[in-house]
Amino acid sequence: MKVKILTAMASIMLFASCSDFLDQDPNTALTEEQTYSKMDNIEPLVLGMYSSWRNVQKDRGGLMFQLGTDETQQGAFQVMTTPGQAGLDYYNGFLSQENTALAEQWDSRWLVLQSAGQAIYALNNNTEADTARRNILLGEASFIRASLMFELSQYWGEIPILDQARTQELGYGRHSLPDVYTYIVNDLKVAEANLPVTQSNKALPVKYLAQALLGKVFLYAPVASGARDYTQAKEWLGKVISSGKYSLLANYADVFSPDHANSTESLYEFQFNNTWPDNNQIQWQTGSRAIANLDQYAYFGGYDLLVPTQYCYSDKSAGGIWEPGDRRKDASIRYDFTYRGITPTIPAGFGGDELDPHVKKYEDVRVDGRQSFWNSGKNKPYIRYADVLLCYAECLNELGSTTDAEGYVNQVRTRAFGGTLPAGMNWTGLSQADFRDRILDERMRELAFEGWRRMDLIRTGKLVQNVKARNKWAAQSGTIAEFHNRYPISLKEIQLNDDINPEDQNPGY
Repeated sequence: MKVKILTAMASIMLFASCSDFLDQDPNTALTEEQTYSKMDNIEPLVLGMYSSWRNVQKDRGGLMFQLGTDETQQGAFQVMTTPGQAGLDYYNGFLSQENTALAEQWDSRWLVLQSAGQAIYALNNNTEADTARRNILLGEASFIRASLMFELSQYWGEIPILDQARTQELGYGRHSLPDVYTYIVNDLKVAEANLPVTQSNKALPVKYLAQALLGKVFLYAPVASGARDYTQAKEWLGKVISSGKYSLLANYADVFSPDHANSTESLYEFQFNNTWPDNNQIQWQTGSRAIANLDQYAYFGGYDLLVPTQYCYSDKSAGGIWEPGDRRKDASIRYDFTYRGITPTIPAGFGGDELDPHVKKYEDVRVDGRQSFWNSGKNKPYIRYADVLLCYAECLNELGSTTDAEGYVNQVRTRAFGGTLPAGMNWTGLSQADFRDRILDERMRELAFEGWRRMDLIRTGKLVQNVKARNKWAAQSGTIAEFHNRYPISLKEIQLNDDINPEDQNPGY
């Protein structure tokens, strides 16, 4: 007999703790009555939830949703040796309900969502006198439920809604997009109303982050959800801009330096360092196998899970995105593989693209010559002020204020060119349609490898067109289709969840 997988998750808590991240030891042996009655017991639940959210961003799993876009694809050796994973770029029969790489991402996020739902229910039933503390905890739990529901619904469409106050009514089946986005928006409004403007623990969200994500939700929501609303998106993103709290760093490369972690440009970044267990192994997945073969202590070595597409790393003159003088190019992408005077060769049996351009943003020079690049641990950006400006500009353009929109894009581009825009590089005189077309390339230049590209392609209806043309593996297979705008519900979920049946699978799978 099938059991509800989400119910089973209630007994599992992902409370990964570490000395430098969350100095909290979660208690996993509480009765429901104890949990619901004491904030001293609810707070570890919330802290552990944020630790778990961070941990799904680590290593291979933290990059899985970036595969199969026009920005990034798998390295050749990965495609040769891992057919199930390769399906995420090929869009072939391996991209199916049996795909374990996707199932792991689904499962890990639902574990965190289960904790968030439990915390929200507990806080709404808590009667202790310290309302200020309760409200902050409610804001933190509501933010994480919203952020994960948003991510999952962007990739899978209709999803279950975990609300312990309405379990009998809602069950664990998939719910309509209007219902899902109603929950996401309401949770973010609760978060915005209750989160403080600063937090000493950088792993926890603040009010402005909730405002920014609200803006992105109204911009990114599927039309079918009824929640896409450029006016509301502009309003919420505008609150972040008018707060005066955030600004662009003068040097783009500094955004990704450990010396500038949690800077004035960062609304939120996942907190890591280069010491186990707080390392994230992202460089292990994005660096070059040829460098790893040369020296395991070379900081830009790795295993080619995620590499830029040719479109992403090429100049405009060669059919790519980069304009002369844009400093973001060399800050984001590694072109030179000389290490200590030696340029490695590609040994027989490798994929052949190990010395093609690679992702540079996550290289952690702190480990060079001392530790394996497995210990890489730079913070991973979630939402940056540059993203807020670009999203705000999109809203202005969609609302008919293209000239004003150009000004916000030019703020981002001015920094990209070192503080002064060269002649012809400022955006001016664009039509609404021209702006809409060009903003996707600008977002790739500014936000490459930060995890927003697949959502950007889905919301603009460009996934199939752009990936077919620009992703090497998708072009090779020629099988990407419109139904691939959604991932398949995993077979395990269908088998174990009584409320999700085979006929509930996303069309095409």
